[in-house]
Amino acid sequence: MSRTSLTRFLIEEQHARRINADLRQLVAVVARACTSISIAVSKGALGGVLGDAGTGNVQGEAQKKLDVISNEILLEANAWGGHLAACASEEMDHSQPVPSEYPQGDFLLLFDPLDGSSNIDVNVSVGTIFSVLRAPPGVEQPGDTHFLQPGVQQVAAGYCIYGPSTMLVLTVGHGTHAFTLDRETGEFVLTQRGMQVPADTREFAINMSNQRHWEAPMQGYVADLLAGREGVRGKDFNMRWIASMVADVHRILTRGGIFIYPWDRKDPSKPGKLRLMYEANPMSMLVEQAGGAATDGRRRILDIQPEQLHQRVPVFLGSRNEVAEATRYHREHDAQG
Repeated sequence: MSRTSLTRFLIEEQHARRINADLRQLVAVVARACTSISIAVSKGALGGVLGDAGTGNVQGEAQKKLDVISNEILLEANAWGGHLAACASEEMDHSQPVPSEYPQGDFLLLFDPLDGSSNIDVNVSVGTIFSVLRAPPGVEQPGDTHFLQPGVQQVAAGYCIYGPSTMLVLTVGHGTHAFTLDRETGEFVLTQRGMQVPADTREFAINMSNQRHWEAPMQGYVADLLAGREGVRGKDFNMRWIASMVADVHRILTRGGIFIYPWDRKDPSKPGKLRLMYEANPMSMLVEQAGGAATDGRRRILDIQPEQLHQRVPVFLGSRNEVAEATRYHREHDAQG
């Protein structure tokens, strides 16, 4: 039985006129970079890549050595390909145009080079998240403002999860598909076409240690989940929390659930924990293309107009009926004043 490689899948998408040659090659370059990151992650302590880098990112968070390594791998891999106009990373203050000595492309690439990196030292699954936008026509050196496009304008999104197996989960706007890295050949092989998130669920993923900081509708929603079959929901729920967004969302794409990172009062100046451009938008596109839903508790995430490159938002994503229920709690609370 013949296997469908990522290369073949992308060529088929191009022949179907769903993507062009430049986007096909851009996704292929990102996939190769993820393969290199996978190798670095898998070496662990043997590769001398664990621990802090002694630096901080734009959000003031301590960077791990692998954060820096992964960021450099993605930057170098995409600098010379001719498919990009500029790229932006969660680990960099500002976007970075493709150097003038290299050919310019028509796309903008955003990425979180190593999501969940706080889990690296304890050998828990981490991943790379990426998003692709079109560069505005006629702009030779795109800057931060040119990236500020709502998520609905993404032309591709995906993540690579580095776990017991390395998997690339990808959408180019026509379904969400999973590819597994064959370590012997170095190629990604299609292992699940057209992933579907079940509409209903009995699982939720949230950091319960922040409960005391949540706003009222969030408190009420989770209280009803915890009440189980004796409560208004009429069924028991299980909680899962890995604290690595890629790993939590991968579980939800595979078997359903709702992932929640709500606004809380720990730092009222921040509207949420997760970054709109690097995490919420690409994950929302993947989940929606798999039949799920994603909101910030009140509105669809992909409709949010970004105001800053490193903007944060609350995130509710996963099984569409459960996301609708959580969103209803917030909207009804707002309507009551």
